[in-house]
Formats: sequence, C-alpha cells, structure tokens
Amino acid sequence: MQKSIFITGASSGLGKATAKFFQAKGWRVFATMRNPENETELTHLNNITVLKLDVTNPTQIESTIQQVLLQHDIDVVLNNAGYGLVGVLEALSDEQINRQLNTNLLGVIRVTQAFIPFFRQSKKGMFINITSMFGLLGYPTCSIYSATKFAIDGFSESLAYELAKFDIRVKIIAPGGIQTDFAGRSLDGGTHPAYQTLVEKVSEGYSEERISQFSTATQIASVIYEAATDQKSQLRYLAGADANQLYQERLIISPEKQAQQLLQTFKLELQS
Repeated sequence: MQKSIFITGASSGLGKATAKFFQAKGWRVFATMRNPENETELTHLNNITVLKLDVTNPTQIESTIQQVLLQHDIDVVLNNAGYGLVGVLEALSDEQINRQLNTNLLGVIRVTQAFIPFFRQSKKGMFINITSMFGLLGYPTCSIYSATKFAIDGFSESLAYELAKFDIRVKIIAPGGIQTDFAGRSLDGGTHPAYQTLVEKVSEGYSEERISQFSTATQIASVIYEAATDQKSQLRYLAGADANQLYQERLIISPEKQAQQLLQTFKLELQS
C-alpha cells in the first residue's frame, strides 16, 4: 500500500529535496508552501500534490489539513517550515522575534495539533520535526533561532511520551549546515556596532569554503527517509558530519564543559 507524507515548507531547500526524495521512493507527497502559484518543479511530478499553507495562519492550517484528511490517509507529517533569524539579541526587533517564534515554533505546534486526532483515531502515524544542531547547543548570534529549535526538541520529546500509547511516533531530525539558499532566502537578522568583532568571527563559519563542506539537502532528506521507515523507536537523528561531531563532543565531555570551551573560544579570540 502506498505511503503518504505531508510536508510543510516545501517550496525550496530541504522541504523540496525531501518531497522529491520521498516521491522517488514511491510515496504520495503533499507538499505545502505559502505561494504554490510560484512552484514550477514539484507540480510536474507524479504523486505530488502542491497545496497552499502558511504555518502562521491557524485558520488556513485547519482548513488545508481537513481538506487533505477528508480524501487521503497521511502516514507521516514532516514539520519543516522555518527560517533563520540571525543577529545578536540587542539588534533584533520585537516584530522579528515574534515572527520567528510564530513560524518556527508555533507553526510546528499548530500543524501537529491539527493532525493528532486523526492519528489517534487511526492508532498510527508519525511526526518528524526538523530542529537543528543549534537546537542541541547554543551559538552566538543564534539566540532566538536556537530558542525555537530547543523548544521544538523539548516539545517533540514530551509529545512522544503523550502519544506513545496510541502508537503514534515522534522523531526529531537535527541537521548541521545544509548547502541550500537558506542563508539568502530564508534569513532575517540585524546588526549592532558593539558586536561587530563577534559577528565577523561567527561569519567566518559561513564562508564559501565552509558552506561547501556542509551536507546537501538530499543527504539530509535521506536521513528523514531513514527515520520514517526504519521502524525504530529512536527519538533523535543527527544529520550531517558537523552535527554529529558537535553532539558527540557534547555527550563525551558534558554539555557544561562544551559550553565553557565555546565561551572561552569566543572570549579569547575576540580579545586577541
């Protein structure tokens, strides 16, 4: 029997790569995005249905999901929609902060909540939520972004316990850097002169050379597919060499020691 997946934020980057990956594996894909009228690639692929969905619009979430569930079974929901808000906290506006929380966190919660009754009655289903390696450890200029990703991690773990008795699984994918247009299209931010040296240091990690070493979106999509199909009760999947390296270091030396190392790294290098 053909499996189906519902994906948010499928217009580009990881969302689009995952839609194409699952479609190639024979799945039926419901690819949602804010502006489906602009989509020219997914609309031409068999077994992909492109739908309008803005995860900051609760009414649209309810109507779109109900529309799908009236006609189709959904096996997996991939909460992927999101963007990066990068900048020191002092440089960010209240509007920017609210938009980040509304999209990256509340969007995930709303979409998940809308699907739970269907999954519970079916006694099956899976939520796969995209976090980040910055949802497992903090990093300068990522405070609000990390706040949303840490929150999704805790939300997902707590939800996994709630839904286990109904045979509904919750899984978390924590990617490292991805070679997509995320840094251009899906990025917001702010600058502040008092932090110029810090921002310049952090920016070195996003040089062309460093980005070329990141995972491709298709490589991360393959981890998502693994999580969807491996039949394991595993909660977290680290995706990408950089994410695995940082998380393993965290487990080996302890989160506190890793935090102290990062603190010293930035403090010393900024003073030199």
